[in-house]
Amino acid sequence: MAEFRVERCSALPPEEAWRRLTRWELHAALVPLTRISVVTPGPNRVGTVFVAHTGVGPAGFDDPMEVVRWDPPLPGRPGFCDLEKRGRVVLGRAGIEVRPEGRGCRVVWREELRVARLPGAFDGLTAWSGRLLFGRAVAGLLRD
Repeated sequence: MAEFRVERCSALPPEEAWRRLTRWELHAALVPLTRISVVTPGPNRVGTVFVAHTGVGPAGFDDPMEVVRWDPPLPGRPGFCDLEKRGRVVLGRAGIEVRPEGRGCRVVWREELRVARLPGAFDGLTAWSGRLLFGRAVAGLLRD
C-alpha cells in the first residue's frame, strides 16, 4: 500500500480552507484529466459519495469515494474528514485535517492507497506521484 502525506500552511481561516478542500467538484480543475461528480445530495456529511473519473472518455476509470468521518473545524478546534476509496482500480483511505495555526491554518492531507494490479514494488513511485499531484491540488485550492 502506498502512503503519503501533504502539508500546507495557509493564511485562510480554517473554516474557509475546509470549505474549499471539501467542495469536491473544485478538485477536478486541479487534477489533470479528471471529472468529479457528487452522487448524494448536499450538504456534505458522513455518507456523502462522490466519484472522480480519470481518463479520456471510455479510456479511464472511476474512483468512487465515501465520506466516513465529517467533523468540520470550529473556533479553536481542528476539523477532520476521512474518505474511503471504493473503486475497482483505486482502493484505500484519505484523510483531511484542517488545524488552526496562528492567523490561518495548517492542512494535512494523508492517503493510503492501492492501485489494482500494480505490484507493491511501485508503492514508492505511487506515493511520490501522489505527493506531487495532491500537493499541487491542495496548494491550488488554498490559493487566495
